[in-house]
Amino acid sequence: MILQALYDYYQRKAADPESGIAPEGFEWKPIPFLIVVNPAGAFVTIQDTREGEGRQRRAKAFLVPRTEKRTVGIKANLLWDNAEYVLGANPKGRTGVEQRKAAFRARLNTLGYHPDLEAVKTFLDGKPLDAIESRVDLAPMWAEILESGGNLAFRVEGSGFHTLCEAMAQKAADTLSTGIPDGTCLVTGRRAPIARIHTSITGVRGAQASGAALISFNLRAFSSRGRSQNHNAPVGESAAFAYTTALNGLLGRDSRQKVQVGDATTVFWSAKKATRLEADFATFFGLPTKDDPDAEVEAVKALYATVRSGQGMEVDDTPFFILGLAPNAARLSVRFWYSDTLDGISARLRQHLDDLEIVCSPRDSGRRALMALLCDLVLKGKAENIPPNLAGQVMRAALSGGPYPQALLQLAIRRIRAEREVTRMRAAVLKAVLNRSQKKTATSSKEITVSLDPSNLSPGYRLGRLFAILEKIQEEAQPGINSTIRDRFYGAASSTPATVFPQLLKLKNHHLAKLSNPAFRRNHEIRLGEVFDGLQAMPSHLPMEEQARFAIGYYHQRQSLFTKTAPSDPQA
Repeated sequence: MILQALYDYYQRKAADPESGIAPEGFEWKPIPFLIVVNPAGAFVTIQDTREGEGRQRRAKAFLVPRTEKRTVGIKANLLWDNAEYVLGANPKGRTGVEQRKAAFRARLNTLGYHPDLEAVKTFLDGKPLDAIESRVDLAPMWAEILESGGNLAFRVEGSGFHTLCEAMAQKAADTLSTGIPDGTCLVTGRRAPIARIHTSITGVRGAQASGAALISFNLRAFSSRGRSQNHNAPVGESAAFAYTTALNGLLGRDSRQKVQVGDATTVFWSAKKATRLEADFATFFGLPTKDDPDAEVEAVKALYATVRSGQGMEVDDTPFFILGLAPNAARLSVRFWYSDTLDGISARLRQHLDDLEIVCSPRDSGRRALMALLCDLVLKGKAENIPPNLAGQVMRAALSGGPYPQALLQLAIRRIRAEREVTRMRAAVLKAVLNRSQKKTATSSKEITVSLDPSNLSPGYRLGRLFAILEKIQEEAQPGINSTIRDRFYGAASSTPATVFPQLLKLKNHHLAKLSNPAFRRNHEIRLGEVFDGLQAMPSHLPMEEQARFAIGYYHQRQSLFTKTAPSDPQA
């Protein structure tokens, strides 16, 4: 299913002349340096294609014949490669450099006649290293080429082509044509030449920089019935090129169709057409970018506008796919795979955002992107501290409508107790986990509302409200206090309330006595009375879910205490 969806996506992009997707047998490859020769084959210069400043310098991408997958042995790329293959340079003293150079030259001979190609052959048949190293002005660049091992290609001066690869595109395509069908392709269902090795997938965070395989068989233990390598999962050469090209395009550096969700690099795409959801999907799960910090706000508006007015994101039965990949040595593991229609995913996203909706201050942006929420639950707010697999589990729950993992609730509670702070994001996560679990298990527990709910009789929720009121009384009795009861007693109050609240209630009487304004004392006593009316007994211990309700009750009450009540209309 994954390969079929990627194959279809390649066909969709290939049909669009403006997509910039590589034709079969080719790929877009960053080439930092071009060796420029004249039509007679004499060396002219080395052209640096990189743009930008400092570490931001990036090489220009050119359309070149696809990369030859090298594990052991010698395999030269066609028309481009590193300095060892192209020129026979050997800065690290390796063996076999002459064989590499000969392999590169031999592949050029398969292309037939072209004036630009003849110029390059003449240059290579001479003394190319001497010609380059004799140029003092190119010494720093040449040293950088040898140090970095960057790729090289050729350009013939005055030929009208940007590179020799461009000039030889048709001849290269003929050379790269597939052979005799030797199996049935699992993707297309047709007889086709089976790809023995598939192109490496690049762009997955944590994987090898040179790329990793999505499908690979390199040991006898992985093989069956005498088949070797990828003949164990036969994919035709055309289909293999299509799915790897499509996936590498989705994972490209500038791709807007990928997002990092925990340790999983996640890509997404629509089956039949470019959609608004395709453009906005990352904003619901990734961290906000510096270039467009308000992207999530606009995406959320568009998502809800679909329901209210029929405008915004497209809602129909077009399939939409989400693939999460994580590194696994030289291979990639599929962390999660999810597919649904645009209609289904849009509805699930709205439900996910509704579950996370909670009251907040006017200064709070109200963002609910998944990675921002998860970062708020871990040490120092760093993404690398998010537990493995958790982000993928939460994303799967959000997209499928299933219950959120209990590990999410436990993580939020641990972080609250460690930092003794109930942030809006932490309260939102706890609310979402409890409500989703309550809906799926059909328990008698009351659903957590967006804002303060005086009718909620949960012991944890009531005690959280009580704790917030007691803290507010202390703050008003001792203005500017550095450490409140939250800093000293939150952990015990939320887990073993019977051991703490009697002491806090006694302390409350002293604090109330210090309030000079009788109206303040009266208001607090009314609040305390309302909370105690719904509290049957002081429990000795609160289970994990009640601790979550304690945090939400505390957060709701704090927001209510600091929210100004609009004045009533005397004419009403």
